[in-house]
Amino acid sequence: MKRELNNGPNVLKEKEIVTKMIDLYCRKKHHHQELCKECQNLKTYALMRLSLCRFGEEKSACSNCTVHCYKPNYRSEMKAVMRYSGPWMLLYHPVYAVMHLMNKPKKVK
Repeated sequence: MKRELNNGPNVLKEKEIVTKMIDLYCRKKHHHQELCKECQNLKTYALMRLSLCRFGEEKSACSNCTVHCYKPNYRSEMKAVMRYSGPWMLLYHPVYAVMHLMNKPKKVK
């Protein structure tokens, strides 16, 4: 049985935020205007994982998630991207940074 892809508004916002963070990381850290092959692979993987997230529209930010669905190598790469891009997001994309910080885990009833 195939799982349906998540393409709701919350997941799309998360995809936008992840894309901005990876773009910023590659531009600042790797000094590329376009995504390098490594960053493109990470972006593709991250967007796929968001599309397949089991929590769907009820998901919180991945850093707050109880289920870590990334493979270990991609998880460490994404941690590096978020650590580096997080502070820069406040300068370059303040709206996205605040949206990401406001995405706290939902309380289960």
